[in-house]
Amino acid sequence: MGEQARGAPITVNADLSLRSMGPISEMDMIYTLDCYFRQQWLDLRLAMNVSLENLTLGINILERIWHPDTVFYNGQQSFLHSITSHNRFLRIAADGMVLFSQRLTIRATCVMHLENFPMDLQRCPLAFGSFAYSTDDVHYRWRYGPAASIELAPDLRLSQFDLVGFPLTNYTGVVKGAVHSVLRVTFHLSRHTGYFLINLYLPCCLLVVLSFVSFWINREATAERIALGSTTVLTLTILGIENKSQLPKVSYITALDIYVALCFVFVLATTIEFAVVHYFTKYGTGEPLMVSSDEESSMDEMTSDDIENMSLGSLSVENGNFSVKNFPWPPQQVNVKVGIMAKICHCLTKTKIKIPKGKLSAFNNSVSRVDRAARVIFPLIFTIINVMYCVAYYFWAFAGQYENLTYN
Repeated sequence: MGEQARGAPITVNADLSLRSMGPISEMDMIYTLDCYFRQQWLDLRLAMNVSLENLTLGINILERIWHPDTVFYNGQQSFLHSITSHNRFLRIAADGMVLFSQRLTIRATCVMHLENFPMDLQRCPLAFGSFAYSTDDVHYRWRYGPAASIELAPDLRLSQFDLVGFPLTNYTGVVKGAVHSVLRVTFHLSRHTGYFLINLYLPCCLLVVLSFVSFWINREATAERIALGSTTVLTLTILGIENKSQLPKVSYITALDIYVALCFVFVLATTIEFAVVHYFTKYGTGEPLMVSSDEESSMDEMTSDDIENMSLGSLSVENGNFSVKNFPWPPQQVNVKVGIMAKICHCLTKTKIKIPKGKLSAFNNSVSRVDRAARVIFPLIFTIINVMYCVAYYFWAFAGQYENLTYN
């Protein structure tokens, strides 16, 4: 083992050149990266007294010399690129320094915390070290130190995240009962929120605003207001289910769940508000229609036959004294109370029944005070809650995730 002949552990210097990253799956909690993985160590047995600075050899020679058995501890289904040939090379310097480079695609596990989703920052580690050798035999360290041992491709872009940092550490860990030297890089991934703002937050907000339109609809329009409330609830349900389908079924609530739940509360509260208004709605009460003085004087006296001949669309008297047309819909009760004895007298004597002035005017329901208050209170509370939500998650929780974050 190279320096092992002198009793000292071999130092393996490692670095990564990151070419691409992704996809990143929240469902499987796995991320993928494509990189050049380089390892360098000193093997005095390979030192040469030649004028060449270094010697590049075929990869077949790798099986004849000692090389570290490096393994990615949190890797899954990683593979070496082999098109058009095996993407690896071996270079030996005159002093016995060996450089081994290979191109790998690594799939690694990443335990994601989605409490602040979609304003979350994920920390995905990549840890590697020796499979069999303990710290007595092999010691790993970053080739260029913690500041420059990770190189990013200039065109590196992620579809859903921004790579905002990648702090490097080296430590010792217990693997299979032995103490091993371990190197770790932690990729800090900040999620893009634009997609969710356009496809979820804005539609949910507009649906809530749409439900507020019912406060301006006539309170007698029961079918219209119920249909509006039902439509907004169903649409919110579809939006929530569709956007949660790409996430794992976690046992805790996320920031997205909270916002959708708040929108549900407002839509349901709008429906409940209408139920309260409808409960106190009575036909035939409210603000009276404007009636001219001539019509009002003509309505002072009517026979019961005239009352019986009143239709929904018109009110007529045979002698042509007056006529009232186009009663409002839905039909409203006419506040006329005729006693039984008066009706009997009319049948016997055909006398006129006196109707007090103003009792025949049709009435419309006034705008409910509850509706008037809801037009101001509901939008105001919804605006305040949206501001508090943005401050709590986007500024406070999201910014708090960047504390102690190391940038490279």
